[in-house]
Amino acid sequence: MKKALFIDRDGTILVEPKTDYQVDSFEKFSFVPKSIRNLAKIFQELDYEFVMVTNQDGLGTDSYPEDTFWPYQNKMLEILETEGIKFDDILIDRSFEHEGLESRKPGIGMMKRYLSGEYDLANSFVIGDRLTDVKLAENLGAKAIFIGESKAAGAALTTEDWDEIYTFLKQQKTSRRASVRRATSETDIQVEVDLDGTGKMNINTGLGFFDHMLEQVAKHGKLDLSIQVKGDLHIDEHHTIEDTGLALGEAFLQALGDKRGISRYGFFLLPMDEVLAQVAIDFSGRPWAVWNADFKREKVGDMPTEMFFHFFKSFSDTAKANLNIKVEGDNEHHKIEAIFKGFARAIRMAIERDPQDNNIPSTKGIL
Repeated sequence: MKKALFIDRDGTILVEPKTDYQVDSFEKFSFVPKSIRNLAKIFQELDYEFVMVTNQDGLGTDSYPEDTFWPYQNKMLEILETEGIKFDDILIDRSFEHEGLESRKPGIGMMKRYLSGEYDLANSFVIGDRLTDVKLAENLGAKAIFIGESKAAGAALTTEDWDEIYTFLKQQKTSRRASVRRATSETDIQVEVDLDGTGKMNINTGLGFFDHMLEQVAKHGKLDLSIQVKGDLHIDEHHTIEDTGLALGEAFLQALGDKRGISRYGFFLLPMDEVLAQVAIDFSGRPWAVWNADFKREKVGDMPTEMFFHFFKSFSDTAKANLNIKVEGDNEHHKIEAIFKGFARAIRMAIERDPQDNNIPSTKGIL
C-alpha cells in the first residue's frame, strides 16, 4: 500500500510572512530553514508520496487576488523541483473559515481519493504548523508532525527543526504483517505473519511433526507466526502440507510489499550433529526451487518425506522466491530439521532491512 506525506505550505515549507506577499516583490519570499534539504532527502530515500494541502482564505476574491498567490506558488515549486522534489498532488482550499466547508482543513473533503483503501494512512503523516494540521491527521486516520515550540496533543512529533523531521521519518518502520486465508474443498487455512516479530508461534496443522518444523521457522527466523489448518487428513497429508506452503508463501509476499530496503538474498549453512544443511533464498519475484536432498524413510513422524520438497516448492511458488536446498547426513530427522532451521535463518537474513538504504534491491527497479 502507498504512504503519503500531507504537507502544509505556509509556515511549513515557506516562511509565513507577517504581511501579504506583494506582486513582483520577492523580498518576503523565503523557505523554512533546512526544509528544502530535508524534503529532498525524504523524497529520494523514503517511500512516501508528497501531497501539498493548504488553506488559502478567499483566493480569487478581491481581498486575495490570484496574482498575489501564483507567482510565489510557482516559484516555490520550481525551486523544489530543481532539488528533485515533486508533489503528486496539490490541494488548495479557497474558502473562508466562517463558511465551514468540508474541503477546508481540518476537513477532508478534498482528500476522498486517499480514503479508498489504496493508501496506508496509519503509516502516513500530516506535517504542518497549525493545530488544524494535527486535527486533519486525526480525521484521516494518519499521524501528525507538528512544527512549533509547544508540544501539540496528539502529534507523533513536535519540533521546529526539519533535520528532526527527516530523522524521525527515517526511523519509522512500516508494519510488515500479513494475514492470508486459503479455503478450498480440501483445506481451510489461516496464516498470520509478522516479519518483525520475536518468534511467537501458534501452529496447528493436525500433523505433529509438521507443526514442529514450522515452529523452527518462527523461532529461528524471529517471526511471529500463526498457522491454523483444517485439512482432509482422513484422505492423506498431501493437501494439508501443500496448501500450508502455498498460504505461507502468499503471506510472505504480502508482508514484504515492494521489498524496499531488504537484503533480498539470504543463505545459511546449518550443522546438526552429523548433518550439514545448506539453504539459500532470493526474494526475486520469480519462483524457482532446487532440491538436493534424499530421504530413505517413508515418513518422519507423521509427515511423508516425499512432501518435504513439495512444501518448499509450494512456498517458492507463491512467495515468488528462488530457493536452493541441499543436505548431507545420515539421520533423517536431523536432515529435515536442519533444513527447516537453515530455511528460517536464510529468510531472516534476506528480509533484514538496511536503515541506510530504502531502495528496491534490483537494477530493474521492481521485484
